[in-house]
Amino acid sequence: MSMHFTIRPVALCALTLVQPQLMAQVPPTAGFALPAQGSSYADIADLVVNSPLILDAQIRKVTKLPETQAVGVPANIQRVVIDADVNSLIRGSDGFAAKARFLLDVPKDAKGKIPKLQKRRYFLLGSKVAGNPGMLKLSRPDALVEWSPENDATLRAVTKEAVQIDAAQAVSGISGAFHTQGTVIGEGETQIFLRTAGGQPISISVLSRPGQAKRWAVSTGDVIDESAVAPARNTLLWYRLACSLPRALDQRLVESGEPRDIANAQADYRFVLDSLGPCGRNRPAPRMR
Repeated sequence: MSMHFTIRPVALCALTLVQPQLMAQVPPTAGFALPAQGSSYADIADLVVNSPLILDAQIRKVTKLPETQAVGVPANIQRVVIDADVNSLIRGSDGFAAKARFLLDVPKDAKGKIPKLQKRRYFLLGSKVAGNPGMLKLSRPDALVEWSPENDATLRAVTKEAVQIDAAQAVSGISGAFHTQGTVIGEGETQIFLRTAGGQPISISVLSRPGQAKRWAVSTGDVIDESAVAPARNTLLWYRLACSLPRALDQRLVESGEPRDIANAQADYRFVLDSLGPCGRNRPAPRMR
């Protein structure tokens, strides 16, 4: 995805204007970035969908803050000021400065030291700070992704989908479901309707026919799409479903209330969850967006 990258001169201001309380909430054993190897699609997607600004940058300078400017930070965490050179703007409107500055809480090792960060390349995910050109507020304390070809490809793929007008929205629950019996034994269809953060209609259909493998599909419009298919793994729609759907279908949401319809609808819902597979998230889920 090609995006405009505006270089602007900037005088970096004092950090006293931006002291996000969120930084003090970093668990003592937490890391500060997704690693170059082994980062899951879900972990990267969690950051992308909650970050209006994404920068590809290289760390130039690390300045440790004294305890007087890091009140409430655990003893085994070092709060630092990071100055970074911006290589490119991956997501964001109105460009960004050629240099970025932000606060970061880094876990100390057994000797009380932090890793050497200078010259390391990271994706920085967050938002601009109003009135402070070049200042970045991370989306969460560990909203850094260490650069690697694999992380680069995944982050750009998620971003490309996330910026689309019809991008799949966060799933907040199930609004209703029904099961229709077919004309022959073993035939039937289940429809499951989802609630989303912005009101986008998303529905799941599961079709059963004798002698055929059960099939399911997802529609993202007001009308059920007959050509809809199940989402491919490691896509935004797959992530929204695999990481957000409830682990079971509440029987009270099945319209007819008949035991047979409830049992069939719940079995079809379990089939969908099994088909999606595990979310793969390795860190706590962020607030829904």
